[in-house]
Amino acid sequence: MGSLFVFFWCLSGYDRKAQKELQHQTKASLIADEGKRLIPARKPQAIIVARRPDSGGKEGTVITLLANHFLVKFDPTQKIYHYNVEITPHPSKDVAREIKQKLVNNNSAVILGALPAYDGRKNLYSSVEFQNDKLEFYISLPIPTSKLKSCGEMYDLKEKHEQLKLFRINIKLVSKIDGKELSNYLSKEGDDWIPLPQDYLHALDVVLRESPTEKCIPLGRSFYSNSMGRSKDIGGGAVGLRGFFQSLRPTQQGLALNVDFSVTAFHESIGVIQYLQKRLEFLRDLSQRKTTQLTCEERKEVEKALKNIRVFVCHRETVQRYRVHGLTEEATENLWFADRDGKNLKLVTYFKDHYNYDIQFRKLPCLQISRSKPCYLPMELCVICEGQKFLGKLSDDQTAKILKMGCQRPGERKTIIEGVVRGPVGPTSGNQEKEFKLQVSREMTKLTGRILQPPKLKLGDGGHVRNLTPSRHDRQWNLLDGHVLEGTKIERWALLSFGGTPEQKSNIPRFINQLSQRCEQLGIFLNKNTVISPQFESIQVLNNVTLLESKLKKIQRTASNNIQLIICIMERKHKGYGDLKRIAETSVGVVTQCCLYPNLCKSSSQFLANLALKINAKVGGCTVALYNSLPSQLPRLFHIDKPAIFMGADVTHPHPLDDSSPSVAAVVGSMNWPTANKYISRIRSQTHRQEIIQDLGAMVGELLDDFYQEVEKLPNRIIFFRDGVSETQFYKVLQEELQSIKCACSRFPGYKPLITFAVVQKRHHTRLFPFETDQSSTQNHSMYENIPPGTVVDSVITHPKEFDFYLCSHWGVKGTSRPTHYHVLWDENQFTSDELQKLVYNLCYTFVRCTKPISLVPPAYYAHLAAYRGRLYLERSESLGLFKSTSTISRAAPPKTPPLPKLSENIKKLMFYC
Repeated sequence: MGSLFVFFWCLSGYDRKAQKELQHQTKASLIADEGKRLIPARKPQAIIVARRPDSGGKEGTVITLLANHFLVKFDPTQKIYHYNVEITPHPSKDVAREIKQKLVNNNSAVILGALPAYDGRKNLYSSVEFQNDKLEFYISLPIPTSKLKSCGEMYDLKEKHEQLKLFRINIKLVSKIDGKELSNYLSKEGDDWIPLPQDYLHALDVVLRESPTEKCIPLGRSFYSNSMGRSKDIGGGAVGLRGFFQSLRPTQQGLALNVDFSVTAFHESIGVIQYLQKRLEFLRDLSQRKTTQLTCEERKEVEKALKNIRVFVCHRETVQRYRVHGLTEEATENLWFADRDGKNLKLVTYFKDHYNYDIQFRKLPCLQISRSKPCYLPMELCVICEGQKFLGKLSDDQTAKILKMGCQRPGERKTIIEGVVRGPVGPTSGNQEKEFKLQVSREMTKLTGRILQPPKLKLGDGGHVRNLTPSRHDRQWNLLDGHVLEGTKIERWALLSFGGTPEQKSNIPRFINQLSQRCEQLGIFLNKNTVISPQFESIQVLNNVTLLESKLKKIQRTASNNIQLIICIMERKHKGYGDLKRIAETSVGVVTQCCLYPNLCKSSSQFLANLALKINAKVGGCTVALYNSLPSQLPRLFHIDKPAIFMGADVTHPHPLDDSSPSVAAVVGSMNWPTANKYISRIRSQTHRQEIIQDLGAMVGELLDDFYQEVEKLPNRIIFFRDGVSETQFYKVLQEELQSIKCACSRFPGYKPLITFAVVQKRHHTRLFPFETDQSSTQNHSMYENIPPGTVVDSVITHPKEFDFYLCSHWGVKGTSRPTHYHVLWDENQFTSDELQKLVYNLCYTFVRCTKPISLVPPAYYAHLAAYRGRLYLERSESLGLFKSTSTISRAAPPKTPPLPKLSENIKKLMFYC
């Protein structure tokens, strides 16, 4: 939901309208920065987010589409009364909703029969004004009346029924708002520079979420319900649950409700013992080891699996739910507690005497369900509550099952989405639509897109160049009768095997021969003889970092410290993969290519070709380039003697349960012009969950230095693609990161390249479906039901004023294609819609790892891969204790960020990360 934000910053920035005037201004005076570099004198300028430069693109074949946006008409004169809600004592969101519902039911006269919408926190929205601006209510609910003070008090709850808990609710009128400003903003006649009225939009969003929230499990912006299909066991104590996403968005057609199908993993609601048996491999036989205590490592794993999960007890009737804060240090059989009279009781004896229950798993620890006081629950008497999002990291198998659940072909997904909008738990299932005078369309938005033509590509052909235009429906091309554009010569390489059966190992000579032949067919030279005979190691070597490093260094020494590549073959996926990459790329200084024995033994032509392309790219070659160079395709913007650089940036964050590990930022930049298909990277660790790239200035500066060394000129234009930014952070990222880029440029006296800054989004919920007018269009339905590669949409469902578009550059083989959303925040290069769309689409054909267009622009993809590599370095270093961890208890500030290990000099300028 973009809106106009104006910022002031220290370096020159300008919008489209002000550009000519600013170009004639005198150059910023230069001041010395401690004699190290020159920076412009600080002068505040306004940053204005880029506006759409025209009415949209014109190139391409027109295609009629449907989008999962549902038009929402509202009455601009309808007032909404915004009330602030204070509830004492402070309840959970679920309890707050129960309180609100009871309040509405019991006090209809006071609130004049209104059916208000509530966000579960402090905001209540009503279509009518209540009797008074300030109201106070008292509501009682059957919830335990006080916090637990001891085990004794908790256990004594069996002696009495749950008591009613009293809540005081204070409601105060905050504001009266109407939809006139929002209507003006959305109208084409409206002022181009007025900000988006967030208050009315937020109110309507809460209104349309009211009914689904009451009927489903809310999770972020999504809702999950068994009414959309039974949950599915995905193993490991988790189940997949179907649901839907919804979000209200301002678009060119007006307000639209974006609704999409969604699947996520929840904890299975089963007994804790049974859950642990499913979740942890070493506890599969837990029922057979009642007499065995957990080891220290096992206890840590159990605590990690159960921490923060809510449970209820099954030995007595209660509505109370408890959150697991940890495990007891002692086994259950050794635990004592003080009852209400201060008398010490043994836990197992207490349960026998009071509940006639013999605790079976006496050697296991109990659940600790208070943060600070000793309150214990035996595991076997606890059941995991329903509706809790799975907190752990999903295994590969679990992830595959979740993906399969959410993998519907376009026709099926479209039917599900339409069913949600019209169905019993969706946004139109309650009375809110009528209450607030809304009209939500039950039909998807019909619109026209365009299919861009694929570019002509340049490939190799025995030292010559040949051209090829992808003509298949999926725009894929093959190299059966052609070579890569730039094949490398790999004279000195080695092969290292980890594990594998004798039969698998016996396939190595055949594999080397087949790979060498496949490389030769692709125009890549791979010596059939390794510098040393293949080395066979146990898979256990990957568990020993010191030993692994010595093995790799020994190979390097044997090759006279001049080895180009090590191919590593593993019997299975192994966590030591991260150590292997880190050691090879930072300590030894060699590129590695890993593969698995099961794939190697098949040795299909496709597998060998994919391997060859990756190897070629990593050691300095390239697969393909655009036959018509960018200067010839976009002559208004690009010139042979005025180079441009394409940059991509991404930040990866640690797992949601990790509250201390650093985030990892990566920036890549193209190093050849005008081919622009080789990218080198810079990777940094930074503050935990910090989205702004903290060291961006230095990283961009280094890439500009490298570009100058390669091209012998600095780029006249910087096209910067930023991945991983949510809409709420657009303007903060623009403000700070654009400044960092300009600061990097200011290191070079008088250097002021034209910068375009675009955000790339894959994690959105807009889907496009082919629109079929009659039965004749369905004759090739099975093949063409996904939208074709090159489909671009820049009208109707895009931003009312800002410069954005959706581009589906790839062919969706499985499920429903997700177009990539490009949102230009800053554009000094003054791209037209056609120019930028053509540029992005053509670049998608130049990715080094495959022979088809990819789903997002390569600089953004490479930045993602580089950031992932940095995360790999970090995770393994932390797990091995190479970085000192900081305790997370009562931490006032994020821990100091450990730097990533430095890349070896001979690796830095290679695409080792791809």
